[in-house]
Amino acid sequence: MSTLKYKKISFSLKILLYGVRLKAIMWIKEVISMAKDEKIRKVFADNLKGFFIQKGVTQKELAKYMGVSAPTVNDWLKGRVLPRMDKIDKLCVYFNVMRSDFLEAPANDTPPPNAIPMNQYTYKIPLLGRVAAGEPIYADEHIESYEYIDSRYKDDGNEFFALRIDGQSMEPTIMDGDIVIVRQQSFAENGQIAIVLIDGEDATAKEVRESADGITLIGHNVAVYTPHFYSHKQIEELPVKIIGVVTEIRRRLIV
Repeated sequence: MSTLKYKKISFSLKILLYGVRLKAIMWIKEVISMAKDEKIRKVFADNLKGFFIQKGVTQKELAKYMGVSAPTVNDWLKGRVLPRMDKIDKLCVYFNVMRSDFLEAPANDTPPPNAIPMNQYTYKIPLLGRVAAGEPIYADEHIESYEYIDSRYKDDGNEFFALRIDGQSMEPTIMDGDIVIVRQQSFAENGQIAIVLIDGEDATAKEVRESADGITLIGHNVAVYTPHFYSHKQIEELPVKIIGVVTEIRRRLIV
């Protein structure tokens, strides 16, 4: 092989290797950029969840304030999308925080005041906007935010969800706006407060009293809700369906 041909081949190989190396570098930079973006989105989502819990706000309420849809807010909470900076600034005004409170992870040794202590006993359950068709709706668009319970309550195989109470029929036991923790089950003992679905409509929280003839749903505020009796026939035909019992009531004193 002549020296000239050798030099041409050598030069071609160098160009080829340089191109491969350049593509590899660009790919690595792209991966690093994607990883950074994913990390920022996760940090933002975690911080936003903390502010949600601290303020007790719902996805619908925040969506209305921000001028976006509830699914968009859900995407922020899931870390799928990072809002534009003008939206982040608007969030800062709403939650009364700074940009860094959204975009920076809190220092390991100084957790933010809104942080929930996490340990082996902490379990996250959805706060549902509504219950329909006899079952809790766990789709993202129906999850307003999350509540936390002792995970030991779940060790027996029970499922839990949370509901925000709308109405005054159970006052003073349960106030309008309270959040109840519900153990999902299809029956209730006498005197327990159950989540009951009547005629396929949204669920209601009422004290349950069972008798040989049927069940009576009792509201603790008789001025708003007088006791309603349902016979076995009505229970089957309407239907009247128990979907869970209230195990805990949570009330936020400062909004």
